[in-house]
Formats: sequence, C-alpha cells, structure tokens
Amino acid sequence: MTAFATEGARRKATTAYLGMWRDMAEAARSSDWRAPRLARYATGEALKAITRGMYADHRNGLVTKGEPENSPKITKVTPAADPTAAMISDCGDSSRWLKYRKSNGEVADDKPGGRQAITAEVKKQADGRWKVTRFAVWEVGSC
Repeated sequence: MTAFATEGARRKATTAYLGMWRDMAEAARSSDWRAPRLARYATGEALKAITRGMYADHRNGLVTKGEPENSPKITKVTPAADPTAAMISDCGDSSRWLKYRKSNGEVADDKPGGRQAITAEVKKQADGRWKVTRFAVWEVGSC
C-alpha cells in the first residue's frame, strides 16, 4: 500500500505542477490575471505570485508567447506512508516563452530566456486535489 500511495502522490503532484505551468502559459498570452483556470492547479503563495506577475504584465502592456519547457523531478514526499505533500525540482527552459509588447508585437527586452532552476511545493488539498502552494524560479543559467 505504501509504494502504491507514494507513486499515486508523485503522479498527482507532477500533474498539478505541469498543469500550473500550462494554465499560466495560456493565461499569459493575454496577461489575464483573472483567468479562473489559474486556480485549477495553484493556490496560496503560488497563485498570488502568478496573478501578481500577470497583473504587472497587463499594466505594462506585455503578453507572453510560447510555452515553457519543464522537466520536473519529485525530490521528496511526506509523510512516507500516505503522502500529502511533495517537493519538486525542475530545470525549466524559458527560451521559447518570452514577453512581447502588446502595442507592436516586439520582444519586450533583450533577455533570451534559458534554463532556470525551479523548486516547488505541491500539497493535497481538503477536497483531495493536488495544487502547487509555492514555487521559486531562479535566474537563467542556474541549471
């Protein structure tokens, strides 16, 4: 039972993590900080960080085009017998997910994106769904 529960938790945590990035990429195409789908796989500090960033882009006339590439690895699940939390380590690639000016469609800056270390915490919620509760993205070249 423990191995089955652990594998299920790993799969659900990974699905939530990748879902968060997919939903974020879709909402970023129009910088829609109010998109309901943003809360599908993110909550708490993670959701606040996403919506704050989208709102800032909206105010600054920016949109994000493309898709991030992720390669998540579960580094820890707790508790071992019936996990309700997981830590994820990723080396995401943002080189095909860049910000553009809405007004003229030009790239917003001269930053090409690239490989960045990402850490995330994913937790099982009271309703049984798994959501990212917090994450951190480090500078380009950090992995």
